[in-house]
Amino acid sequence: MHCPLCHEETKVVDSRSVNSEMTVRRRRECLKCNFRFTTHEQIELLDIQVIKKDGGREAYKRIKLEAGVRKALEKRPFGEEDIQKLIMSIEVEIQKVGGQQIASQKIGHIVINKLKDFDSVAYLRFASVYKSFDDLKTFNLEINKLEDSN
Repeated sequence: MHCPLCHEETKVVDSRSVNSEMTVRRRRECLKCNFRFTTHEQIELLDIQVIKKDGGREAYKRIKLEAGVRKALEKRPFGEEDIQKLIMSIEVEIQKVGGQQIASQKIGHIVINKLKDFDSVAYLRFASVYKSFDDLKTFNLEINKLEDSN
């Protein structure tokens, strides 16, 4: 990596894993001007095609996953680091089961299972959309299932 000031080579002074080992924080120093700076390297899921309900395909977009998770966790007592760890754990699972392509329903299933263990309110919010709840009876049935599993 090159120094942002003088564009000469740098060396890594310190390296640490962050966010469940999916991100590496590196402290770097320029070999010429001794400028120190920090970089963050994050594992990226690449070239995964999502097969939609209608059979169409699109490239996996982390931003869509993050938006759905954030909506479910809105006004819940979780910090940014907690949310990022959850999203990364979902992405690791997608990578494990998906290969080069994965159905959008499978992604939804992975998200719902991760949310169930993470936060029951967020789980219910996500489930109500994912499973298309259309009345209070359906909500009550899902709440009863949650209570029985705890």
